[in-house]
Amino acid sequence: MSLNPPLSFKKDKDSKSELQDISLTKEDPLQNLCLASQEVLQKAQQSGRAKCLKCGGSRMFYCYTCYIPVETVPVEQIPVVKMQEIYSGGIKLPLKIDIIKHPHETDGKSTAAHAKLLAPEDVNLYTYPCIPEYEERKHEIVLVFPGPNSVSIEDISLHLHKHSPSNVLYSSENDRPEKLPNKRQKMEVEENGDAKDSSKRDSALLKKVVFIDSTWNQTHKIIADERLQGLLQVELKTRKTCFWRHQKGKPDTFLSTIEAIYYFLVDYHTAILKEKYKGQYDNLMFFYSFMYQLIKNAKSSARKQQENNIINL
Repeated sequence: MSLNPPLSFKKDKDSKSELQDISLTKEDPLQNLCLASQEVLQKAQQSGRAKCLKCGGSRMFYCYTCYIPVETVPVEQIPVVKMQEIYSGGIKLPLKIDIIKHPHETDGKSTAAHAKLLAPEDVNLYTYPCIPEYEERKHEIVLVFPGPNSVSIEDISLHLHKHSPSNVLYSSENDRPEKLPNKRQKMEVEENGDAKDSSKRDSALLKKVVFIDSTWNQTHKIIADERLQGLLQVELKTRKTCFWRHQKGKPDTFLSTIEAIYYFLVDYHTAILKEKYKGQYDNLMFFYSFMYQLIKNAKSSARKQQENNIINL
């Protein structure tokens, strides 16, 4: 199957087949992404599975255990979301990301590997029950997970302020404690224009975001782990999934791991950093959007074949 860039996503308005799927019946939310050329993935897809240069495993596009592209996908043609001139359009993520993976989560089905491949310096993966110690830095970390006590991204700063040390604000540059100015000092400095604006002060509070990589039915043990208790939970209530393995019976606001990471960063960029979003993190969806289109095309072809078989009966 060959794809020619730019990818074209169209809504199938005429289909009434039982093979209808979320990716066929809804407008595609990925069509306006600012992505690096996916020609390298097109060529690799035509060549079929290839060998991982590290472990020797047979993979398509990348190795999901070593987090490197396969031999038919030159690493220099894969966008890296970091600040480095040799990578076109690269930008460093504003936050560190931890992904806690369920031990029974199938590596080949997980999208967590996409984040590690595309932002290797800012993303760390852990397999449960291996979880970092967050106790002493809970005021700088949030956990993205839906729940009765979860808050929106817009409310993160308010809640982190409540849990931060009363007389310390950590600098985003050197992580050293600085005394908070009193109200009069704060007003004077802001009037003189010598201080960072409030949005930058708020953004300095948050340093890391934690995501859980698991089927929704397997998350209970991880989310109940005492090491995650006390972390502020954040829910992406307005984003909807287009994952091809969306679990039956779950709301469409339950996102795949890479979707959750991407949408969190986009919303953080606009709501907390107060900056206009210009596609800075879109390449996190580099593999996801390509696979989405492949699977959508395959399902469309299967549906058409089924309809032709019915017509020819």
